[in-house]
Amino acid sequence: MSAASHSIPVAALLVLESALGPHFLRTMNTTSEDRWRDLRPDPDSDTPLYLQLARKLGNAIHDNRWNAGEALPSERVLSEALGVSRITSRKAIALLVEQGLIRRTQGAGSFITPRYEDPLSRLSSFSEMLRRRGFTPGSKWLSRVIEPANRDEVIQLGLSPAAAVTRLRRLRTADGIVMAVENSTFPAALIPDPLAVGDSLYSFLEQRNLSIVRALQHFRAVNASDEIAAQMGIAPHDALLLITRVGYTADQRPIELTDTYCRNDYYDFVAELRK
Repeated sequence: MSAASHSIPVAALLVLESALGPHFLRTMNTTSEDRWRDLRPDPDSDTPLYLQLARKLGNAIHDNRWNAGEALPSERVLSEALGVSRITSRKAIALLVEQGLIRRTQGAGSFITPRYEDPLSRLSSFSEMLRRRGFTPGSKWLSRVIEPANRDEVIQLGLSPAAAVTRLRRLRTADGIVMAVENSTFPAALIPDPLAVGDSLYSFLEQRNLSIVRALQHFRAVNASDEIAAQMGIAPHDALLLITRVGYTADQRPIELTDTYCRNDYYDFVAELRK
């Protein structure tokens, strides 16, 4: 492919200039041009275009090629500049918003989220939380298997559509009482032998230089399914807290996707807000 085919089309440059001003255009024609070139999806790849774009932009954000607080151009401008549809741009940005890398401000647009790096050791683990409340933590494996990745796992862990994953499912107990069901997923290439994982999953990862140093967690209320209710010894449709966690290594690779269904009488979450 010729060098000219790699450059941003003239029509797209005109759109960018009209949308963002000549100063932005001058910047793009110098150091920023490389940033845009690196974002272009490969139309011949089996990976969906929006997922390619989301991964490329996410990697660029982690590599500080896009600065915290920096404004992103609109979906229309992105589409023109990268030669993709607006639907592709919209889905890519929406995925990065969900992952916490981009924030949307009503009437102002999309911005790179300011990075807040808090060591994961400052966050309470399940076992630590229970010990502080006077319980003895424990766990029981339900299953440890390798299976094909589903769509959500492909997106959250940045896998190819044909990738396999290691699924680890266990009960978490407090003084012998089941208080959570935990479903963890990792790329199978990182944990090729699920049965080798012992009682401490994170110790297993640390021994293989796969320490989780950053995580994004989403909290929402759900009702217990019949299966989870039976495993936890509660009534079907009882209220539970679902914590979805994506864990990242030091090189910003997402390697862990965990859904934890918690009894809300055993788990509390405290957030401190400061002005």
